[in-house]
Formats: sequence, C-alpha cells, structure tokens
Amino acid sequence: MSRLAAKFEELAQSGRKALIPFITAGDPSPGFTVPMMHAMVKAGVDVIELGVPFSDPMADGPVIQRASERALAHKMSLRRTLEIAAEFRKTDQTTPVVLMGYLNPIEAMTYEGFANAAQRADIDGVLTVDLPPEEGQECSALLKARGIDPIFLLAPNSSVDRVKKMDAVGSGYLYYVSLKGVTGAGHLDVADVENKLQQIRANTQLPVAIGFGVKDAETANTIAHLGDGVVIGSALISKIETNLDNPEQAKNEIVELLTSIRQALDCGLGTEGVQE
Repeated sequence: MSRLAAKFEELAQSGRKALIPFITAGDPSPGFTVPMMHAMVKAGVDVIELGVPFSDPMADGPVIQRASERALAHKMSLRRTLEIAAEFRKTDQTTPVVLMGYLNPIEAMTYEGFANAAQRADIDGVLTVDLPPEEGQECSALLKARGIDPIFLLAPNSSVDRVKKMDAVGSGYLYYVSLKGVTGAGHLDVADVENKLQQIRANTQLPVAIGFGVKDAETANTIAHLGDGVVIGSALISKIETNLDNPEQAKNEIVELLTSIRQALDCGLGTEGVQE
C-alpha cells in the first residue's frame, strides 16, 4: 500500500479529513522549503503538495505565478525540486509528498527518466496539471510500476466518462478543482461542489481532495465534509510574498494558519481570514 493510500485509510478510520498544503519549491529561496515542509507537518498537515516551478503555469493565478518566478530566479528546476524532496525524506519517512507541476519539464527528462528520479527521491504522487488521462497512460504506468501514484485533476464540467477514465488511470486521490478559473480566484458555490461530489463518488472509490476557491477555514471545514480533504495553496504563498524580507515570519504565519485550519477541520469550527 502506498503512503497516500495508507494515509487516507488512516484518516477515514479516524473520521478525519486530509489537510493538504501547497507550496512552491524554492520560494522564496531553496533553503526555505525543507524547513517549511517539516514545520507544516508539525502543524498537523497530512500530505504535502510541492509545486515544481514552471515558466508558464497556466492553471495558476498571479500569486502562485509569482512564486514560480521567484523560484526560477534561484535556478530551481524539476531536478532541484526532487533534490529538495529527497532531503525532506531523510528525516520524515511517513508524510506523503506529491509533486504538482506541468508536463514540459517531465518530457524534457523523459517519462522513464523522471519516474526513476521520482522513485529515488521517494516521491509518493505526481499531479501533472496539463496531462489528461487520455494521454497519461504511458507516464502513469511507469509511475505505478515504481509505487508512485499518478493523480489527476477533475473540473466542475468533467463528465462521468472522464471521471471513470481518471479512476482507471489514476491512484492515490483525485483532485477536484472546485471552481472554473485559476488558483486563488472566483467564488466557491458549496451547493455546486456537493452536487458534483455526489456524481464523482458514484464513479470512483478514490479519495477526493478539493482545492481552488477555499476562502476561509469555515469553508474549508464545509468542503472537507463533502470530500476527503482540502488543498490550501494561495493563502500560504501570500504569507511568503508579504514577508520576503523576513522568511522566518512567513514560516510562523503559515504554521499559525495551518494550525487554525487543522483545528477547524477536526472540531467543525471555522476561523476568519483564510484565503485559498
């Protein structure tokens, strides 16, 4: 059983929901990322999504786009992101790490070369934003053969047939994009999410994590009850962006935010001031 499968099974048995933070590797500097990952684990997160910096992150809003720009200015790359993940794994053998990025750097490394490198770095899952299941079978097979879960994005307008394809090709969990548009934008309609989740649940046994459009811990709590977990991204990156001259302060604010969300998810209570 993969770390992701084991984690979601453990959470389901205890009646808890997954808290999944996203940060961009190398933002604001390469030395910040591993200590931040460890601090997030101490704050109670369950899975870490580690963003691979990319020059054209088309699914991301301006906050995460700027994070990629800052990381790329430090010469971050897919290979260096894998090195960061491997460094984290030296002292944390339990927290699942999912790479989230775009296809171009993977293709440049070749599917097999990337799968081998991800295995060496002890990566648990790979979410490639612009690789649909129809075109992802080769890469997914290589990843699965190495014990790595290929994860796919579901959109509000995804058809039942598409859910079934992702269920067949993917593993670990499905990432449901809860609104149309880019990260950090738009209004989240909880009723729409609930209706869509019912359709998704009828066609997959995989856990479903919900991201995009989570504006506060109260919403995160509501959304988590519909799915199996929530992804928090832009809010964390914003803490980094507003504290570029004081990374330690950024880390403290991220920990405080994640702690409050963890408590809200566990206790069914919301707090103010959280943005996705």
